Amino acid sequence: MKDHRRERLTARDGLSKAEVIRMSEAATANLFRIKEIAPGRMVMFYASFRSEVETFRAMKVARERGIRVVLPVSDPLHKTLTPRLIADLEKDLKPGYCSIQEPDASRTAEVAAAEIDVVVLPGSAFDLNGGRLGYGGGFYDRFLAADDCRALRVGLGFELQIVEKLPLEIHDQPLDALVTEQGVYRFAGHMSGAYSM
Repeated sequence: MKDHRRERLTARDGLSKAEVIRMSEAATANLFRIKEIAPGRMVMFYASFRSEVETFRAMKVARERGIRVVLPVSDPLHKTLTPRLIADLEKDLKPGYCSIQEPDASRTAEVAAAEIDVVVLPGSAFDLNGGRLGYGGGFYDRFLAADDCRALRVGLGFELQIVEKLPLEIHDQPLDALVTEQGVYRFAGHMSGAYSM
């Protein structure tokens, strides 16, 4: 069996900084084609790290449009995520797990998973059946599997991270959509018909 995670991450890490910026801008434009990412909604993003699709511009645009921006705090011991509301992207963050920017608990308020309308997910590899491989910790899969999380699940990645079919396991949570620099892919996911693009 191919190691899709390592293979796709190696390909992504091979992108130049200029390519990451250019492709991230295109992916961000496509992300806002999803009608659920709209004023008044609450969207949980991820804080981009290394060669991931850059999300800080997307979060800035979201806040300018009246979208409430949430970022997760990682608990590496229990492998869980706690979402917190971000009011100021420059002041409310600090280095957290793996030096990834996370909400400062002293400056931000915790948000219930049930309040979140959309979760934007990073990943190492994706397929066009709504499959997603994370980085091996299962943080997002646990969060999405919780009974009170009914958010739309939107993967965000580069086209080169897509493979024909991922060898998924029972705990791997399906996506409703995948956004790349080339467009938006819609899947049956867990909320089929819940939105249109």
